[in-house]
Amino acid sequence: MRSLIKNSALNGLSLFILTLILPGVTVAGGYTTYIIGGLFLAVMFKVLKPMLNLISLPLNLITLGMFSFLINVFIFYLATVLVPDISINSFTFEGASFGGFVIPRVSLNIFFAYIAASFLHVSIVSTLHWLIKR
Repeated sequence: MRSLIKNSALNGLSLFILTLILPGVTVAGGYTTYIIGGLFLAVMFKVLKPMLNLISLPLNLITLGMFSFLINVFIFYLATVLVPDISINSFTFEGASFGGFVIPRVSLNIFFAYIAASFLHVSIVSTLHWLIKR
């Protein structure tokens, strides 16, 4: 129970940070939506992800584990479908430059917006888990 509460809080906080970073991710409804979305994502990552990993084991073996990333995207898509106040839309990343490295302006359609949101969500949750353990 304690693990579910901690994972729900971290997923909700990650959703909040994600809305600040990506302009295509919007969460309407206030803090209750972050709590509900965090709880939904925590349950789906604990229940649905192991089952989908087991079902897609041959694809994971062939792609050397890269297919499990698409499972994360699918779970994030389910969150936007089943929690109506969370939405992801296509957006344009305006680009950035830092220390001689330049990321050009990129327009992301809805599929790549889900991939970017899922990647950042998993990265943020992993970082938060790491910070809590220290």
